[in-house]
Amino acid sequence: MAKPTHTVPPKISTSTRFYPYFKDCIGALDGTHIDAMVQGPEKASYLNRKGVISQNVLAACNFDLEFIYVLSGWEGSAHDSKVLQDALTRRINRLQVPEGKYYLVDCSLHYNIKSYV
Repeated sequence: MAKPTHTVPPKISTSTRFYPYFKDCIGALDGTHIDAMVQGPEKASYLNRKGVISQNVLAACNFDLEFIYVLSGWEGSAHDSKVLQDALTRRINRLQVPEGKYYLVDCSLHYNIKSYV
């Protein structure tokens, strides 16, 4: 894991294609599913929309493709927005988005990240 930085990465600052459009972007954020082994009554909540037992994992990386945040363990049935809400509001291991900065996200996360930032 790498510590997030607040400086504009050289890959952006030296590119006329990306600068100034992404100068305040600190990385990318997305969710994924990882297979899980769950037994007993909790098994049903770990079934994802494809019928596979999994856990929902939220991860953020910087422009050097280093992970700067990971939150794992959510049930496979949990929606990405619910996992993001937890990441932004938890007391310990909270995803922090500095004022004036942002992460690139896909459509399912976009609405909710703006609600909490």
